[in-house]
Amino acid sequence: MQIYTSRYGRLPGSSYIEVTAAARREYHAIQKRSPRRIPYVRSSYFTKDKVFLNTFWDHLKQKHPADQMRRLKFYAAAIDLIRNSQESPDTIFAKDDLIHLLHRFYGVTRDGHHFYVQIKHNKRTNRKDFLSVFPAKRS
Repeated sequence: MQIYTSRYGRLPGSSYIEVTAAARREYHAIQKRSPRRIPYVRSSYFTKDKVFLNTFWDHLKQKHPADQMRRLKFYAAAIDLIRNSQESPDTIFAKDDLIHLLHRFYGVTRDGHHFYVQIKHNKRTNRKDFLSVFPAKRS
């Protein structure tokens, strides 16, 4: 798997409220530029197809607050990876769900922290959703 080096570091903040506020600022800046207020970014890897961002926030609400903060620290780097990465991801096929593919991109922040970005791809409608970002376990 190839690694994309992001131009951004982890989001600043030591508390859940600070990190969430910084991530929401990034999200709302993208939302203001998107027509009809459905936030998306154009992905370089998917030949400038839209990758929608609102599924990420629904997925994040299901996590514990400490895990939410851990994931949100990588939000700016994840958006940069989605926009600019040309590196090929690992694609996961589920035998029980033939409609969806899961693309897992691997990146590193400017300050050297490794992370994964997962994008769910619906093959029927060709819709791509930013599903999750989380730090990579380095051994």
